[in-house]
Amino acid sequence: MYENAESAFPTVQSDCLRRVLVVDDSRAQRRILTLMLKRWGFEVAEAEDAVSALHLCAEFVPDLVISDWMMPGMTGVEFCRAFRDISRDSYGYFILLTSKTDKAAVASGLESGADDFLSKPVNADELRARINAGARLLAMQREVMNKNALIAETLAELQKVHASINKDLQQARILQQSLMPTRSAKFGKSRVSVLLHSCGQVGGDLAGMFGTESGDFGLFSLDVSGHGITSAMMTARVSGYLSSKHPDENLALCRDGSGYRFLPPKTVASRLNDRMVDQPGVTEYLTMAYMQVSASGQARFVQAGHPAPLLLRADGTASFVGDGGLPVGLIAGATYEEHDLKLNAGDRVLLYSDGFTEAILPDGSMLNEEGLMTLALSVADDATGPDFLDALYDALKTKTAFAGELEDDVSAAFLEYGGP
Repeated sequence: MYENAESAFPTVQSDCLRRVLVVDDSRAQRRILTLMLKRWGFEVAEAEDAVSALHLCAEFVPDLVISDWMMPGMTGVEFCRAFRDISRDSYGYFILLTSKTDKAAVASGLESGADDFLSKPVNADELRARINAGARLLAMQREVMNKNALIAETLAELQKVHASINKDLQQARILQQSLMPTRSAKFGKSRVSVLLHSCGQVGGDLAGMFGTESGDFGLFSLDVSGHGITSAMMTARVSGYLSSKHPDENLALCRDGSGYRFLPPKTVASRLNDRMVDQPGVTEYLTMAYMQVSASGQARFVQAGHPAPLLLRADGTASFVGDGGLPVGLIAGATYEEHDLKLNAGDRVLLYSDGFTEAILPDGSMLNEEGLMTLALSVADDATGPDFLDALYDALKTKTAFAGELEDDVSAAFLEYGGP
């Protein structure tokens, strides 16, 4: 039955294959095979039939099963199927002993879950070679399990870190929203409203407004290069330079007796540029549209690399004003051109970031200025103040077929001039 049973083999060294279950209805055949395996250093258990073997598997938990094919009651193939249904932490290698040689029988054994076959009579050299093959497979399977466990542990740690970062980002989003303390403010008969939607938790866009006791006021829309935390930190810093709550720190204002007066917009852009260029290690820059409006309706603005402001006249006409300029913080000593604009009662001005004009449409093209003008005119007659900006943002999402946040930060400052 077993050839070369006395062949000399070294003691097994595998940590993955130590326990072997031998299942055979012939006691003599089980004993010969068991003695051979024990000589090779394995821990061996025996069972005379498949039912007994299944009960033994729960206690012994074999790394390898060597089972005869033909047994009374449950066959080796049926036993293999039942063995595979047992829940266990590691894989169990299964070898069928058989005298069958036809392909249909072999296919049936493989489909039942068997890993290998040995023909009777069993050759000891061949048996050891098949066991070594099984040991290699189990070693690879254990290595994969260990790596998976390490990956799962690492993933769990990353999820904790991600949850902590996400919590911080949520708080950062709240803090960034607080940089715009109010969405709408009245300056005499005029009103300025702002909008900010970040494509992530935090973003690099900012919009705001501030005024003086004289009735003059300023509004701005700016976009820091890049996205994410670095850009958000820059917007937080820049917001302090254009603060409505701390006029002493506002680069657009200077003391004039007991009050404050506005500096020319080109001076404001130059001062902000000097501040950013002088910051060591900072490579970010920003684009900005900043407009200063007097109570009489005379407006002056700079367009520092930012999209051209959209002017909506009270008579229903619309146009873009401005002709570009250098971004802020890009070149030391940069100078900026100032533009004049006379506003009449009922005129409106929209300062906006390129999140509007560069929004991607379903056909792959960008919305561009013409598309923005069309959207603005479509909602201009039905909404005012913050409602106008919300309606414009909703129209943009509908136009781009985006259900959630857009792919870029979107911000705007909307002026409704009510007259002197």
